[in-house]
Amino acid sequence: MTSVLSRLRARFLVGFAVVGFAFHGVSAWAENAPAEPIQPEPVTAPATADASATALKWGADGTSNVPYTFHDPSDENRMSGFEYDIMEEIGRRLGRDAQFVQNDWDGLIPGLERNFYLMVICGIEMTPEHIEAVDFSQPYYMTSERIVVRRDQAGLDSYERLGGHTIGTVKDTLAERMMGERHDITVRGYDEESNMFEDLRNKRLDAILIDGPIALYYGEADPAFRIVGTPVGHLSYGIAFPKGGNIELRKQVDGALKSMIADGTLHRILARWNLWTPEMAAWTGDYSQPGIAPTEWERYIAATAPAKGWKARFDRYVSFLPLIGKGAVMTLAVSACAMVLAVALGLILALTRRYGPTWAAALATLYIEVIRGTPLLIQVLFIFYGLPGIGIRLSPFVAGVISLGLNYAAYEAENYRAGLQSVARGQMEAATALNMTHSQALRYVVVPQAFRVVVPVMTNDFISLLKDSSLVSIITLTELSQTYVRLSSTYFDYFGTGMMVGGAYLLLGLPFVRLAKMAERRLAVSERRGG
Repeated sequence: MTSVLSRLRARFLVGFAVVGFAFHGVSAWAENAPAEPIQPEPVTAPATADASATALKWGADGTSNVPYTFHDPSDENRMSGFEYDIMEEIGRRLGRDAQFVQNDWDGLIPGLERNFYLMVICGIEMTPEHIEAVDFSQPYYMTSERIVVRRDQAGLDSYERLGGHTIGTVKDTLAERMMGERHDITVRGYDEESNMFEDLRNKRLDAILIDGPIALYYGEADPAFRIVGTPVGHLSYGIAFPKGGNIELRKQVDGALKSMIADGTLHRILARWNLWTPEMAAWTGDYSQPGIAPTEWERYIAATAPAKGWKARFDRYVSFLPLIGKGAVMTLAVSACAMVLAVALGLILALTRRYGPTWAAALATLYIEVIRGTPLLIQVLFIFYGLPGIGIRLSPFVAGVISLGLNYAAYEAENYRAGLQSVARGQMEAATALNMTHSQALRYVVVPQAFRVVVPVMTNDFISLLKDSSLVSIITLTELSQTYVRLSSTYFDYFGTGMMVGGAYLLLGLPFVRLAKMAERRLAVSERRGG
């Protein structure tokens, strides 16, 4: 029996050490591996004369953000979009290297306030509510709302005729506010444009009222939809800066935008994307017709055209494999490192709660109840966006590992406590009778026996952790779920892409299921021999 327990303990400690070294290596890889988009890091706005030598970091959500800033469908490792081109030109005019920083839409302004980047450009409307929260540059784009319907649909060809129907739009936009003032319209707000157009395709919506660029690239570009009616309303996009901060940089950006308008550069950029509008001509006073072909628009249409035939579809799916592979590696890395933290902290909590002094047991119980009583998503957001408020700034990888590890530690602690309680009290008494100290009895006798009981539960928890790691996508880590959103929203292929990403999750989890069964069989054999 003692030999078996010693072998178990040795294997557990060796495995723990190996995974610990892996955490160090994977963390270093996640922090240093070349990746785009650049992950958020604290930025201090330069105030010295050599400001031009520093990077011009700007934030946007490039996950499903066509045609603003997005991953080029013909080369997923390359960023594209009319806002991306505008920022590249601004950086060139300021003599600084413009660097894109990926962040989720909901985290863009919190990231700006935490100095993860210097400015945000992501189709942000210059509304009174937004102007109260941030400072804006001068407008760089003017447009209006457009109505999109299914191509075989008729009747909803004006804003007045939308009454009595269910209309979709993006949350916190001019379109949502306009329709919210009408009691005869059922409004559905969306975070992702692709989900909204998919609902229109599946007849869950009667129509969509959305910004002109989105209507063009998601609506008119798709054979299933068409833009109808005249433009509705008027809206402006501006570059957002922290409220009251980066004043000098904001003036420089305004100057760059004015010069781009004056020499026609902005006109040429927008024309290439087929986005030069009457509103832009009226605002800039530029009614010229430079004869610029909409090359970027045509390239996007060609790259996202539906694959014809099984071979073309197969080749497209094969091209997804490198991205899905990178996402799977990140998912496994975050999950494995978080599980190491959860196991170590969970064991400490369980031992403290069962064998520690009263005050320590009370603190352990409080931690477990607080963590289990609050949503994991809130914990992830608090660690990444809340802690910088008190001077603690963590990279997305480290924040993801810590948030998942601290959360699962609470659940692991209860599993281990149940395992410790399953060990007969006589085992501790027998170990004490053999002149073992209390810590030695726990280390060599009680914990190894409890470990055998909780192995299946630990494996199930790790599989659950693999799936819950999808939540860290909200703090800009590009793991499997984020990869799925990017690919499906680019090609409007939710079924095939979903099958591939689901298969990747399955392949990640199956080895650990087999490992658990092998461990259970080996432990069962060892127990019979020990008996």
